[in-house]
Amino acid sequence: MESGSFFPESLRMLTTHDHASVVSMNLFVALLCACIIIGHLLEENRWMNESITALAIGLCTGVVILLTSGGKSSRLLVFSEELFFIYLLPPIIFNAGFQVKKKQFFRNFITIMLFGAVGTLISFGIISLGAIHFFQKMNVGTLKLGDYLAIGAIFSATDSVCTLQVLNQDETPLLYSLVFGEGVVNDATSVVLFNAIQNFDLSHINSGVALELIGNFLYLFVASTLLGVVAGLLSAYIIKKLYFGRHSTDREVALMILMAYLSYMLAELFYLSAILTVFFCGIVMSHYTWHNVTESSRVTTKHAFATLSFVAEIFIFLYVGMDALDIEKWKIVSGSPGTSIGVSSIILGLVLVGRAAFVFPLSFLSNLTKNSPYEKVDLKQQITIWWAGLMRGAVSVALAYNQFTRLGHTHLQGNAVMITSTITVVLFSTVVFGLMTKPIVRIFLPSSKQINTLSSEPSTPKSLTTPLLGNGQEDTEANASFNNVTRPTSLRMLLSIPSHTVHHYWRKFDDGFMRPVFGGRGFVPFVPGSPTE
Repeated sequence: MESGSFFPESLRMLTTHDHASVVSMNLFVALLCACIIIGHLLEENRWMNESITALAIGLCTGVVILLTSGGKSSRLLVFSEELFFIYLLPPIIFNAGFQVKKKQFFRNFITIMLFGAVGTLISFGIISLGAIHFFQKMNVGTLKLGDYLAIGAIFSATDSVCTLQVLNQDETPLLYSLVFGEGVVNDATSVVLFNAIQNFDLSHINSGVALELIGNFLYLFVASTLLGVVAGLLSAYIIKKLYFGRHSTDREVALMILMAYLSYMLAELFYLSAILTVFFCGIVMSHYTWHNVTESSRVTTKHAFATLSFVAEIFIFLYVGMDALDIEKWKIVSGSPGTSIGVSSIILGLVLVGRAAFVFPLSFLSNLTKNSPYEKVDLKQQITIWWAGLMRGAVSVALAYNQFTRLGHTHLQGNAVMITSTITVVLFSTVVFGLMTKPIVRIFLPSSKQINTLSSEPSTPKSLTTPLLGNGQEDTEANASFNNVTRPTSLRMLLSIPSHTVHHYWRKFDDGFMRPVFGGRGFVPFVPGSPTE
């Protein structure tokens, strides 16, 4: 008797279909391995980085699949924005919050929020208005007001992955924290804006609708942040009270990973910004929860989160490279290639202008709040920050698919033009701007001037032990330096004094109440086998 005859016909058809999926997954995983190996070999190259390597391999694979399938397909997998937002984005953003050097992040918190939130809104306004002005004069297709505003949100989302592979957290801590912090807040702001636009009736815009849009935006921002903080504190409290490490390191690690993911999914459930939630959950976990687990759990969690994030980033860029050659989209726009090129060029121009419109003015405002010349953003650093945010990546692609495709397919001309233009902009900005980032950083930030007194933090897991809102100095040093500075002008004093006051009261509150309850560095009682400093 044949082995296949045990199965009903429908099941045999299913196994055939599953076999094709398994073949696709095998090839995709093999490509991920190739990306890691080739990326490692090219690590010292002054031009290349992991993102560009993954894109290039994706493009080459797309060409091979196109040729072998007779021009029918260029992908191994069909892109799903749900796959991206539910499985690939959470580890990237959580790891960003978990690994962030909180001392630098919170010291520059006002500047980061200025760039990440206010700057994104300025960029969103310029790109949306520019799209309305230019695209209505071109034969782009049927686009509504909601589509134009969505274009503004899609192309306001920067991709700082490329730049962060070039900047060194220890050599340029100020610049790294600004670019990194702005990148995360910017992504969150773009997604919140995008969701707010989708949820509103934009056919009758008036002052009431505009105010409601702003109110909804602020509510999402605050509620998402609070949910992330609560999830992080809850994980710290549970692990501190039950102390899993006495029985199993695996339980501690599993609980941390699952609580982080739960915070993300809860935000999705309540229609909040899951990016912001999981980012702040990561920050709180690294400040409290991470100190409540055993030494082996600390090392494990740090590398587990970093690995998940790394693989997710490569997965995204590899897929974008393959999808760039999708024949279905290009067939729809093939009748008017000039339009597609024109749209891509206009979007790139708007991205350049939109970013310059907030980086330089907001840097000037930020410098007014700083007393130390080390903390001020000079012109060369401003140019580097401006350049660092020009790249567009995974978030832009996912939002574009969300807005302009249905179930992975694009049939309307306007939608096809926007998808192909998004892919063109992402490829061009990642490859061209990405290739030029290393040389630009070397020109504007020579290594002899890079290392200053701000770079005293180690890059080992110990870097996560810096207190939240810590300023890198002992309290006595901080008070002495604060008392010795020359008195600033009234405007600068008005802007800078509150941050010192907030920091001072937060430290007192954290040491007096938060860390005794939730644990943290120096507040975890010694138990045999417990975390040691």
